[in-house]
Amino acid sequence: MKVIFLEDVRGRGKRGDVKDVPAGYAQNFLIKNGKAKAATNQAMNQLKGQQHAEEKRRAAELAEAKKQKAIIEADETVVELKSKAGTDGRLFGSVPSKQIAQGLEKQYGIKVDKRKIELPEPLRALGYRNVPVKLFDDVTAKIRVHISEL
Repeated sequence: MKVIFLEDVRGRGKRGDVKDVPAGYAQNFLIKNGKAKAATNQAMNQLKGQQHAEEKRRAAELAEAKKQKAIIEADETVVELKSKAGTDGRLFGSVPSKQIAQGLEKQYGIKVDKRKIELPEPLRALGYRNVPVKLFDDVTAKIRVHISEL
């Protein structure tokens, strides 16, 4: 029996997949629990429409991410942050990705989710740093961050 998966089922298929599964498994588990529906002509047309809408949405997000990357990577875009530091240039504490995201939004009006800022560890020293930001699947920008003494 052909079914369209409505959600991911481990070992069977991912959301949106159309697969052949045993009839008993499909009726007694997948369809009954709302994990899949029968692959009728109407359901297949509906799936194609949903996939087309999803492609459009992803294309729009990609275009937005590329536009945002161009703004972030402009020469004059430097996020200025201030923090207390010792005499050797090391900070008292650190600068996490949340603080970088807040500084970027406050100074330039660019809203970036803190989870998209790829810091392996928080910044702990004064100076300039290039911090990568993953805006979309294959779009990564570098934010220039300057940490100065308070």
